Formats: sequence, structure tokens, C-alpha cells
Amino acid sequence: MNKPCTIKCGLEEDVAANKSTVPNTPNLKGDWSNFNLLLLLYVLQGFPIGLSSSLPIILQSRKMVTYEEQALFSIVLWPYTLKVLFAPLVDSLYVQRIGRRKSWLLPLQYLVGIILMYTANNIDDWLPKTGKPNLTMIVCVILAINVLSAIQDIVVDGWSLTMLKKNNVGYASTCNATGLPIGMLIGTVCPILLVSEDFNNKYFRVMPTTGGLMTLQTFIYLWSIIFLLITTLIGIFKKEKNDKLELDHVKISVFQNYKLLWDILKKPKIKLLAIALLTARFGFSGTDAASNLKLIDAGISKDDIMITVTGMYAVKFIMPIFVSKYISGPKPMDFYLTMTPIRLIWSITYMVLIYYTPSLINNNGDIKVPIYYYFSLASIFAVNEMLSSFMLLALYAFFCRSSDPRFGGTYMALYNTFYFLGWLIPNTLVLKMIALLTFSTCSNDIRNSCLTPDLKSVCAVNGGSCQVFVDGYYMTVIICMVIGFVWYFLYRNKLRNYKPMSTSEWSINVS
Repeated sequence: MNKPCTIKCGLEEDVAANKSTVPNTPNLKGDWSNFNLLLLLYVLQGFPIGLSSSLPIILQSRKMVTYEEQALFSIVLWPYTLKVLFAPLVDSLYVQRIGRRKSWLLPLQYLVGIILMYTANNIDDWLPKTGKPNLTMIVCVILAINVLSAIQDIVVDGWSLTMLKKNNVGYASTCNATGLPIGMLIGTVCPILLVSEDFNNKYFRVMPTTGGLMTLQTFIYLWSIIFLLITTLIGIFKKEKNDKLELDHVKISVFQNYKLLWDILKKPKIKLLAIALLTARFGFSGTDAASNLKLIDAGISKDDIMITVTGMYAVKFIMPIFVSKYISGPKPMDFYLTMTPIRLIWSITYMVLIYYTPSLINNNGDIKVPIYYYFSLASIFAVNEMLSSFMLLALYAFFCRSSDPRFGGTYMALYNTFYFLGWLIPNTLVLKMIALLTFSTCSNDIRNSCLTPDLKSVCAVNGGSCQVFVDGYYMTVIICMVIGFVWYFLYRNKLRNYKPMSTSEWSINVS
């Protein structure tokens, strides 16, 4: 049985954790407290991302804003694409007495807690039950929280390379792949469901009453206290190791750190990895970006989709625990490459399900979803989520092993920026591709192509309906699959031969 885990960890243990004499085989014995702390930090990091997703849903459900106003919320996640610009500052500016990572983590999390408390005190005024919300203030506070959270991401990613023992550094990916979804689930689902009167009357109460289990104000206030309390405990009990005790310790200026970022980008293996990360997810973007929308178009309700997606978080929580020991070894990229063709082929199941959905749920014109359909939907979602989680876990383990711990924040921010852009760009292109490759015609006027809202209105006014005769979704998914397999055969041997622990290929010499 493992010994009890605590946040308290002495300086001697942290120094010992990074000696080069430790075996290469991952073993969390004596490292569980650091593992659990890292997991907790990633939960805190995921919460603002989830909150950023829940507030637009709340606004839309109350019919308070237009779609143009909702578009304003898109800027709140921009800070995560700019992390690489903050990373050199995080790696070079710190107070040695406090600790290299704690110098940033403590003020960042205190500020998040304070802003959350300020938000809780004003949320009822900014988001009234009737009338127009103060959208500007809501966006400003969420944007501020995400800026702090993005910088915290750099700090935690960098700390993960030195907090765990060297042979356990691959387990940092387990903390990331498990902690972030937990925080995102709490931030996304809880403000909606716990505050919902209908949901709580249906599932938690014998006699219906007004209001949810808690108000949105109470929920946000509770999490402000959680941030402040956990940050205080970390500041008191967690002792960060002294970098000066490391043989390869080097401290450089901010300017040198930005030059370091450029030197990292010039390394041949980094260049190849950057291109691979920017294009790796194109093969899956067809199903990831549009499948839920197509299911809704086919007649599945948004509530059913939301419940299914929420259930998939259980997969994100549980699977890393069982597979981390296989993925956290010295060759995580092999595992990623093995999963790639399997996940590409799995896209076919989405196309088949979506194609047959209208005939399976329509009963003489009425929508009636059979139980076996829900089972099929959940199974397809679950397998895709498992494959996605496996690949993310392996990729993050590779990031950890191919980063120089001296400048861990810069390395990890750089990798994550490429990975995030590799998700953002294809998803945007895919939705445009579906629109371009979809061809419709008016049922009572074949000359009307229904390409624009005006043409659709003309068709409806004349008593017709726009009927799709070429669905761009299927063509887009097939094109994405082909691109995915081209990517796989192009990069398979190149990435499989990467040796993350080879310091000469990944590290930077700093004089």
C-alpha cells in the first residue's frame, strides 16, 4: 500500500528526486505527493477554460444576446495562443528565495482568486435574470483570468519537469491529461447544471422547488476561496528545490531567454516537430469539428449531445490511470504513431452513424430515439475519446522528455503553442470546407442553389425547401482522412526515430 500523500515536501526530497542516479524505469514510490500536487495544479488550470465555455451557454439559454455579441467571447481564449511570448519572462525572472516556479505561481493564483471573488460579488448585476447583461465586464474579467491562467500553464508545465523524479517525468502527462479535463468539467458543467432549477428538480429533489442547488454567485465565490486556500497551502508547505544545486544550472537574462527561444526554433528536430504538430490533427478535424453539429441537424437534441459529451469526461479521467505506465516510458512517440491510423479509420464510424441517424430516429415523422441508438452513439464517442486521450497523453509525455529542464517553461510553451494552433487552424478550415462542398437546390426551383440566406428565403417564400444533394461533411471527412494518412506515412519513420533523452539534439548550450 502506498504511503499517505501530502502537499508538504522537503528540499532534500526535491533535490534527491533529480539526481542522475535514479533508474530509468518509472516508479512513483516516494513521488506520490509531487504527483498529486501536480494533478491539483492542472485541475486549477482547467477551471478557467471550463468557465469560459459555460458563460456563453448561460447567456444563450437566457436569450439575452445576439450571435454577433456572442462572437465577442472568442477573444477570451486568445491568451493561450500567446503563451510562448510570456515563457522567456517566466523562465528568467524569479526570486530565488521563494523559488523559481513559486515566484510566479503564488501571485498568479492569488490574482485569479481575487478576480473570481470580485466577479462573484458583481455577477448578479452583470448577468441579471432579466434585461441586458454587462457583456463588456464579463468578457474583461474572463479574459483577465485566462491571461493569468495561460501564464500559470507555463509555470506548471515547467515545474512538472523538475518536481517529479527524472525517471517519473513522463507521469507529468498523466497529471495534465487527467487534471485539465477535471477542471474543465467542473468549470463547464457545474455552473450550468447546479444552478439549473429544472435539472435539479428532475434528478435531485423529491418535491420541486425554485432555484438550483446553488446560485452562480455562490459557485464562483466558492472557487475563489479554493484558489486562495490552495495557493496559501502551497506557499507554506511546498518547498521548491534550489536550482543552484544543479550542476547544469544557469540563469540568463530576459533578452537571452528570447534569444534562446529563437535558438530552440532553429534546431532541426524542433523545426520538423513544429511542422508535424501544426499538421498532425488535420486528419481528425473533420469528425472533431463537425460531427456534433451534423448529429443535431439529423435530429438529435442538444441536451442528448451534451449529456453524452459530459459522460466522456469519465473516460478522460479514468483512462490515463490505466495506460500511463505504458505511455510514460522512454518512447512515448511510438505509442502516438501506433494510435494514429486507428483513430483515422474510426472516423468512418461517425460517417456511418450520421448517415443512418435520420432513418433510425424518425418514426412516421416523429423524432423518437431508440435505446440502442444511444448505446451506439455513446460507444462511438467513448472509443474516439479513448484514442484521443491516449494520443494526447503520449504526446505530452514526449514533450516532457524532449524539454531542457533548465528552460522547461519555454520549451513546453513552444510545444503547446504549435499543438494548439494545429487544432485551431484545421477546425476553422474544416467548417469552411463543409460549407463549400455542400450543394443544395430548392425543391420547387432547380435554378435556386440555396447558397445564400437570401436564396433560402426566396425558396421558403415560394413554398419550397432547400434539399441537400451533396453533403460536404462526408467529402470533408474523407479528404481529412486522406491527409491524415499522408501525414502518418510522411512522418512515421522520422518521428519514431526521435530520441527525446538525447540532450545534444534538444538542449541549448548557454555560455
